[in-house]
Amino acid sequence: MKATALAHPNIALVKYWGKRDDALILPHQSSLSLTLSPLSVTTTVEFGVASDQVELNGHTAKGSERDRVLRLLDVIRTQSKAELGPSKVVSRGDFPMAAGLASSAAGFAALAVAGRAAAGLSSEPREASILARLGSGSACRSVQGGFCEWQRGERPDGEDSFAVQRFDAAHWPDLRMVVAILDRGEKEVKSRDGMKLTVDTSPYYPAWVKDAEAEVVQSRALIAQRDLQGLGELCERNAWRMHATSFAANPPLSYMNAGTLGLIQHLKEQRKKGIPVWFTLDAGPNPVLLTDAAHEVAAEALARACGAVDVIRCTPGGDAVLKQEHLF
Repeated sequence: MKATALAHPNIALVKYWGKRDDALILPHQSSLSLTLSPLSVTTTVEFGVASDQVELNGHTAKGSERDRVLRLLDVIRTQSKAELGPSKVVSRGDFPMAAGLASSAAGFAALAVAGRAAAGLSSEPREASILARLGSGSACRSVQGGFCEWQRGERPDGEDSFAVQRFDAAHWPDLRMVVAILDRGEKEVKSRDGMKLTVDTSPYYPAWVKDAEAEVVQSRALIAQRDLQGLGELCERNAWRMHATSFAANPPLSYMNAGTLGLIQHLKEQRKKGIPVWFTLDAGPNPVLLTDAAHEVAAEALARACGAVDVIRCTPGGDAVLKQEHLF
């Protein structure tokens, strides 16, 4: 009745941006991501306590934050044959929350894996991915490591919308992702709100959906070949186009700040100097730089020179795993 799991965040190389079903969190198009190590969230779930309790990063969760966690656990209760009772959840992450680094993805992936284990359910990745998706869409891609593709699916019940691992963490050991933290604060507009505004009001959005779906296929081929330049160019193009849909929303929405633009504009000059470095950017101000092991030090130096208050070097991360040590 008690279990603990650790999961890593992921960075979308081909972005997820917009839902066709808000309740089930079903996307308009497929997406593809890389799981990031050593960043992680650890979550302990225990059923059979006196009353429902949710603690996230040292504070008691309230409102919609609490409701999202309990909703996912309610799904586990319906899937379990046992009488589970109320639950206690404690979750802690080791990187900035809500700053465009997929903290909710790692959190809900860990919650799904720990919750299913605490309830005595199987550790089947497909089922854990579907469950994690109900908490945060991108969480379905953090159940497994390496490069994972969230298939948009067609069914209205969402049973065919889950992530599959295309390449494991060992496929491209030389790949490096350098997270440039320019702003530690929480973003003013949460991803789910920004998505809805963009879907509802941006005239660019339909073109984005068609384009992004095609880029998932292209990215798989580039990853298979370990083509850093090709993948880097695709990631930059996809990120610019995702953010362009938000720029065109009504009212306009930008997750970038001056520091974001300053850093990514420097990358062209670095490439001219022979440093293979490209960027991707989720819904937040903190770019993630793609490079190789031989140039990660140079990428970090560039990020710091452009105002990064912290830099985290990442390698391809592994699967979400159960841990013996609990948080309570």
